[in-house]
Amino acid sequence: MSMIKPRSKHFSLLLVTLATLLSLSVWFSTNAVSTVLETEKSIDQSSIAVLTIAVQIGFVFGTLFISFTNLSDLINARTLFAVSSILAAITNFLVIPFDSTDALVVARFATGAFLGGVYPMGMKVISGWYVSGRGFAIGTLVGAVTLGLGTPHILMSVFSENWQMVIILSSILTITGGVILKAFVSDGPHDVPGARFNPRYLISALSERGPRLALIGYLGHNWELYAMWAWIGNFMFYVLEERSLFGDGVQLASLITFLVFAVGAVASSVAGAWSEKIGRTAVATIAMVISGSVALFIGFIPVQWSVLIVIFALIWGASVIADSAQFSTAITELSDPVYRGTMLTFQIGVGFAITAASIWLLPVVKDLSGWGWAFAILALGPAVGIIAMLRLRSLPESRNLAGGKR
Repeated sequence: MSMIKPRSKHFSLLLVTLATLLSLSVWFSTNAVSTVLETEKSIDQSSIAVLTIAVQIGFVFGTLFISFTNLSDLINARTLFAVSSILAAITNFLVIPFDSTDALVVARFATGAFLGGVYPMGMKVISGWYVSGRGFAIGTLVGAVTLGLGTPHILMSVFSENWQMVIILSSILTITGGVILKAFVSDGPHDVPGARFNPRYLISALSERGPRLALIGYLGHNWELYAMWAWIGNFMFYVLEERSLFGDGVQLASLITFLVFAVGAVASSVAGAWSEKIGRTAVATIAMVISGSVALFIGFIPVQWSVLIVIFALIWGASVIADSAQFSTAITELSDPVYRGTMLTFQIGVGFAITAASIWLLPVVKDLSGWGWAFAILALGPAVGIIAMLRLRSLPESRNLAGGKR
């Protein structure tokens, strides 16, 4: 292991990060073009929410299938990543020819299911390259996820008059990511041999306090994160529709939305490095205090103060994702390395199950009482996450986190 050059693991991190960024470009593709779909395909905002939820539920199905079958530890993670990316790209492309809402829901569900073989596999591959510095590595990878999810919005800011190009390019980027990971990345020196099928492992692992609290913290984090990501573009359009500095309101709102994702990508990597110095639970707690606070008030700010809203949206974009890698890294440090892929996939799958509820609930509350209360309910997630992280920090098991820094 000492013969592994740092340059090789950092280069692998760069490639895995790039591959993951590209491969997740299809996730929010319909959200990026939602304002156009409402006109072109006669889809209302509630149906857009259903399409978003379909991706989330599909992702949950895909990840839970992989985790309960131990598939991610039975076959090579890079192969699963590549095949899943190609299939996700194909089903994303179907958004163009399909016109009925039912057909679109099926296509988006399939896209989400195949993405279940992408995101967790990227984490597994990179955790095979790092022990020391794993928080930074996974934080950087989560940053790539953030940027990848925001990619359709920057595409929409360029192709606002041609929404089909947004769908086509996001599919091409996803296929490219799969090819990069399979063809140019090798398994790391800390990767472990494939495990035997063991359906009881999940039950035994979650009976332990450490992994269970890391999972609870992740659930709270996800309650806020994906609902914010799913609807921040619509909120930005609501705020900036009549206040565009160039082009039309859709372009400016799409650009600001992409920047919200972009600052999150940077914050995720920085938070990962910071967690190696002060601890995983500390960084996660600080991030959730900030993001939960912004969620409580950003929707109540008068739209006339659009510059202030944009500033707080960027702060929210940075803080809402900064804690994500801490939960994923904690799971790899608190569970059996042989079943690392299974635990990561299960954590992510269950975490994403809760996102369907918050993504659905937010527009319902918005229609009843406005953006203020709609965003405020998201603060419930960070509140639960903070309690879980402080509890985990007090346990002896937390000494396994970040080389003893908890």
